[in-house]
Amino acid sequence: MDFLLLAHFLNGLPMILLPIGLGIYLTRRWKTGWRLWLIGAGTFVLSQVGHIPFNLVMGLILNRTPLGQLSPAGQLLFNAVFLGLSAGIFEELFRYGMFRWWAKDARTWKTGILTGAGHGGIEAILLGLIALYALLQLAVLRDQDLSTLFPADQLALAQLQVAEYWSMTWYDSLLGALERLFTIPVQISFAVIVLQCFTRRQGFWIWIAVGYHALIDATAVLAVNHIGVYGTEAIVAGFFILSLGIIFRLRRPDPAPAPEPPSSPVPAFTPQPLGETPEKLEDTRFV
Repeated sequence: MDFLLLAHFLNGLPMILLPIGLGIYLTRRWKTGWRLWLIGAGTFVLSQVGHIPFNLVMGLILNRTPLGQLSPAGQLLFNAVFLGLSAGIFEELFRYGMFRWWAKDARTWKTGILTGAGHGGIEAILLGLIALYALLQLAVLRDQDLSTLFPADQLALAQLQVAEYWSMTWYDSLLGALERLFTIPVQISFAVIVLQCFTRRQGFWIWIAVGYHALIDATAVLAVNHIGVYGTEAIVAGFFILSLGIIFRLRRPDPAPAPEPPSSPVPAFTPQPLGETPEKLEDTRFV
């Protein structure tokens, strides 16, 4: 078997299996169902229904303003900040809405973990499916005459993409799975931070989550353009470690179950002496 083909397959497959495995582990360890995991997953999907069109429309609008005429460095900085903020605002506000209206019973550290695992998990699963679909397409195109499949104005780009895909090293092809390993705990940390709005009754935690999310995304955009993919993954690994620290720093014990009301003691039955006397026995004789 082609080793690079296998490596690309092993990049997409863990993106799907890792979040599912984490969900199985958490639900079994804490003896919960999948409801909160699925709610977190649904929240991510709903956030993207608004987030993706917003970015597309704003990109078209901003390109027609003076912002579209910025220098390459200025454009990169603006894009990093804009994309980071849009991701943070959409995803974290939707997450806040989830806790307020959809998962009203999620008020413990463990339930926050489960919703975050679902949010980051479905993102990883969808990216894994996209990666496997891309592998299928490029495997078909690998040995094809692309000039018979693409118009002349798209041929050069198609040839470049196919060549780059099949010329990368096997370890480069696994970077997507590695990044999902780092980012799922980051998504869990966002959920735990937003949850503090309800467990501590302090609204500013939502803006901490938005800012932290925007910082990570903006840093990644800038890093991949300045220090390359390996440096970017190193930075993401740093945020992974920081996020683990946040998760455990915000851990709070589950509230103790309400004590059951004391039940009235049932008086013990004490047999009473019959107290038979010759006169009583005489009264109860059959006549």
